[in-house]
This record gives sequence, structure tokens and C-alpha cells, in this order.
Amino acid sequence: MLTGDARQVAEAVAADLGVDEVLAEVLPEDKDEAVAGLQRRGLTVAMVGDGVNDAPALARADVGVAIGAGTDVAIESAGIVLAANDPRGVLGVLNLSQASYRKMLQNLGWATGYNLVAVPVAAGVLAWAGVTLAPAVGAVLMSLSTIVVALNAQLLRGLDLQQGRGASHDRPGGEPPERHHHGRPGGEPPERHHHGRAGHGGPQPRHAP
Repeated sequence: MLTGDARQVAEAVAADLGVDEVLAEVLPEDKDEAVAGLQRRGLTVAMVGDGVNDAPALARADVGVAIGAGTDVAIESAGIVLAANDPRGVLGVLNLSQASYRKMLQNLGWATGYNLVAVPVAAGVLAWAGVTLAPAVGAVLMSLSTIVVALNAQLLRGLDLQQGRGASHDRPGGEPPERHHHGRPGGEPPERHHHGRAGHGGPQPRHAP
């Protein structure tokens, strides 16, 4: 955690979040140097910020993440901008980047293996054994390889970017939590009782005959 707040406050928040290293009471001009210091230790640094004072550190970090509601300078300095104002979206960024990297490896492995087998066969390497491919069939198989790679990449659309976030106060689907009214059975709103006084313009009590 890199913050300009008092160390006591920063350490208390870090303890709640499980952060094991805290750089507190950092002046705005020293945030950039703090990131550089972490990089000199051989660490890969991802910086999350939203203010003008965070812009130099966001630019220096290996990965800069700006909060959508932040300043324009911070947004321009970052490589990634969260559309929402929830910093937990960083977890979604990590999940998406890791999943994208896995898809890249899968597609690379598929394309390499496919071409290692199909191209030599199409070139007639196994013609002596009676195995050949017509040019038209080879063209269809090459198109099929591209389609498989594209369909595999489309699986990223089903990635759950909410995974790993804490419990939300909202109901599934983004609906607001229910409000509980202590009223009458059947869902009717509770009766409203007016206590008026005669002659003062307020509601008058009704007497049963």
C-alpha cells in the first residue's frame, strides 16, 4: 500500500485487507520514487490510483491502473482504466489478463501443432504412402484452423470477472437489496395514524356509530 495517510491509519487498513507491506506518509512527489524503488528490487509493479499526484507513479509502473472517476491526468497516464469506481475491479483485470494469456498459449499450441501436421501432408511428404491432400481440401482445413482459434478466443466472454470479490450488499443481477416494511399481512403498507385536534385544521378522529 502506497499512501500519503498517517502510518497508524494505513497500517490499520492494511491489517484489515491483508496487505503485508505499507509505505505510508509518502509525499506526492515521492510516489514516483517509491515505485522506482520497488522496481529496483526486481519486483513487477502495478500501480492503482486516481489523483493528479498519482500520475507520475502510474506512468512509471509496469502496469498503471486508473479509477474511472479519477482525474484526466491519472487516466491519461495509466495503461488500464476501470470503467466503474470500484477498485475491486483490479481483480477482474487480473483474471481477464491471466485468462487471455492462457488463450494465447492454447491458440499458439493448436496452430503450431496443426500446421506441423497439415502442411507437410499437404506438401506431399506422405505421398509415398498414398496419403495426399487436394489443394481445395488444404484450403478448407486452413480456414477450419482459423475458425477454431476464433471460437476458442470467444470463450473469454463467459469469464466471470466478479470472481474473487467480497460479498456485495446488492442482490444478484445488480438489484438493490430488499426493503422490509413492517406492515399488515398481504404486503399492504402499515396504517398511518393522524392525531389531530378539533378546530385546528388537522385530521379529525372518526367515531364508529
